[in-house]
Amino acid sequence: MTAVRAINDNERMEWLRLIRSENIGPITFYKLLERFGTAENAIRNAPELAKRAGAKKPFVIATREAAEKEISALEKIGGYMVAACEPDYPAHLRAVEDAPPILSVKGQRSALNGKRMVAMVGSRNASLNGRQFAERIARDCGQANIMVVSGLARGIDTAAHQGALKTGTIAVVAGGIDVIYPEENARLYDAICEKGAILAESQFGVPPTSRHFPKRNRIISGVSEGVLIIEAVEQSGSLITARMALEQGREVMAVPGSPLDPRSKGNNNLLRQGAVLVENVQDIMSGLSKLPNTLLSEPAGSFAQRNESLSEDDIALARQKILETLGPVAVRIDDLIRDVNLPASIVLSGLLELELAGKAARSPGQFVALIDA
Repeated sequence: MTAVRAINDNERMEWLRLIRSENIGPITFYKLLERFGTAENAIRNAPELAKRAGAKKPFVIATREAAEKEISALEKIGGYMVAACEPDYPAHLRAVEDAPPILSVKGQRSALNGKRMVAMVGSRNASLNGRQFAERIARDCGQANIMVVSGLARGIDTAAHQGALKTGTIAVVAGGIDVIYPEENARLYDAICEKGAILAESQFGVPPTSRHFPKRNRIISGVSEGVLIIEAVEQSGSLITARMALEQGREVMAVPGSPLDPRSKGNNNLLRQGAVLVENVQDIMSGLSKLPNTLLSEPAGSFAQRNESLSEDDIALARQKILETLGPVAVRIDDLIRDVNLPASIVLSGLLELELAGKAARSPGQFVALIDA
């Protein structure tokens, strides 16, 4: 397991090229690093792996020119990039299985580590009482040396950021870091950068779409030690964030609301299921004290190169068996390995090649499904 380390500009650019390449998400990215040791080696070998797995078209690697253009555009607005292995990367997020290999950041480096972090999320169509409570408890958290994290959305998110402005707050945006959404939060965006930070996983200039928000939510919870739901209708994005927090081993907390207000159904249901009831900052601190000390024990990826030699014939057999076994419904990778009945290293190598070919996709929690059935 490689320790957290500094990297140079060229290596950071290779990381950016790899994660911006076709069919490569965070989990596949880390598996490629495990296999090839460096992003440069992964870039060199990925097209051949995809071809061996029967890719229907040539594998597309992000060009150096495109990476340079993105980095230059970010620097022009005062931003920078940080890789998951670097010391400045948010420590709790690094422990998440599908942590973004590269984050775009605008604001203060010091905001990303050093304080306990709590996410606050809730309804965009928030009540006045909900917004007032979010602003007050966020201010109290700041005074207690807790960094407030949210998503810059209307309603509860905006109120939470406003309450924590004086002490610093982190906003995670769904699109590119230069795309302010909603536009009405432009002044808030600038104010956050003064003592806090804006984070983005998406490529510079990319407008947010519906598929970006769940990805953003897993960063909001991943950066934090706990997530506080202030108002949430049933089946809302806030409840998705709560579910992701549970999967990541974070504490889920909720503010009780009126049973007559549909905006409180989600958070009241969380309380029935065992979420920590929060009425003040002391409740938050008590909730965080319940977390195990192992929260930071596992990094997102092991960046050590494998030295084992794998037979191409064995990997080809594994690919065939994987395609016969998988379907569109995700299954656990451990179950897949048992069913294929080949050594785990061979099955995982075959699976990696199928991912690069666009035939299979992993999801957090060690699940995989066929996407070209």
